[in-house]
Amino acid sequence: MPLNPRIRKGLDRARDLPAWSSLSPAQARLALAAQVSAFRITAPPVASVDRVITVDGRDIPTRLYTPPGEGPFPLLVYFHGGGFVLGSIDTHDTTCRFLCAGAAAMVMSVGYRLAPEHRFPAGLQDCMAALQWSAAHAEELGVDPGRMAVGGDSGGGNLAAVTAMCARDAGGPPLRAQLLIYPVTDHVNLERSSYVECAEGFGLTRADMEWFWAHYLGDDSQTDNPLVAPLKAKDLSGLPPAFIVTAEYDVLRDEGESFAEKLSAAGTPTRLVRCQGMNHGFWILASILDEATESVQQACAWLRERLSKTNS
Repeated sequence: MPLNPRIRKGLDRARDLPAWSSLSPAQARLALAAQVSAFRITAPPVASVDRVITVDGRDIPTRLYTPPGEGPFPLLVYFHGGGFVLGSIDTHDTTCRFLCAGAAAMVMSVGYRLAPEHRFPAGLQDCMAALQWSAAHAEELGVDPGRMAVGGDSGGGNLAAVTAMCARDAGGPPLRAQLLIYPVTDHVNLERSSYVECAEGFGLTRADMEWFWAHYLGDDSQTDNPLVAPLKAKDLSGLPPAFIVTAEYDVLRDEGESFAEKLSAAGTPTRLVRCQGMNHGFWILASILDEATESVQQACAWLRERLSKTNS
């Protein structure tokens, strides 16, 4: 179907803004923060507290969201998007509030280290450390350690998928679910239809993805590493059930859908939802765009079911 007219209107208004790939990382981070703050999103009123956790002498900022009611609660450990270079706990605050309220779960948003100051695997190490720390401190947090999940969008979706793989290989923490929103699952592949069809004009561009990857890796020596590109993993069995959202007008569409197919083939229960007429990053429009609100609610309903006390 055609690109949603409200999204097209927004892209037209932003036509003169510089592309991520034309900016320095510092400039791009400021630009993203300004763009996010320009949206007037009405987020659910859930409690939140900022906390720095220390793992192996390394401080990792987090924000913990708590739904109404009495714990212990299930927990979603969430990794924000931004191509491993941009984004923060603040840019994804509203997303985490929607997930907390909609899934009736606590959400820990993780401020992992960003590239290029901290290239692979620094951010991934922080994500895994935060997951392990939250399991070890479950009682203190009011969390049920038997009802935990990971999630993320875009580059954060990559980190969530890889963290689930690392948790499996490390023997825990056990995970009930992985929520992957238009995830990065592979290095740039110009042969994929989505990279051809959506190369320019839909927000996230092919050039932007090349820019993100160059900052994250520094060179191409790790492009086939499954901890970088989970689509390249030889074994995707034994992973938690997955809910994967892709957008019709997104360069990442095909790799997200290929990852869903590969998970299913490995025996991992996987639900794939392609959102027609949407582009990369459309979840930021939840509460002001019906299709975005519906997608978030759909994911929350799935998480609620996966993290329920009666599910195993």
